[in-house]
Amino acid sequence: MKKKMVKMQLKAMGLAQKVFYHKSQGIDGILVTVGLCIIALILCVVMKDSLTSFIETIVTAMQNKAIGILG
Repeated sequence: MKKKMVKMQLKAMGLAQKVFYHKSQGIDGILVTVGLCIIALILCVVMKDSLTSFIETIVTAMQNKAIGILG
């Protein structure tokens, strides 16, 4: 499950990079950029719960490690 989530995050990041670094000319470029932005936003909405649980897992692990070091 975690590998799948990481793959989805990497795909979303790659898509975001394409949006920001895309250099097409004219109306086609604008349409492509808007389309990529919409896809990136949809991915963020779909992955919201997965991303939240991923961040919570990381934070919990860091807290446990800190307690172990300080403790």
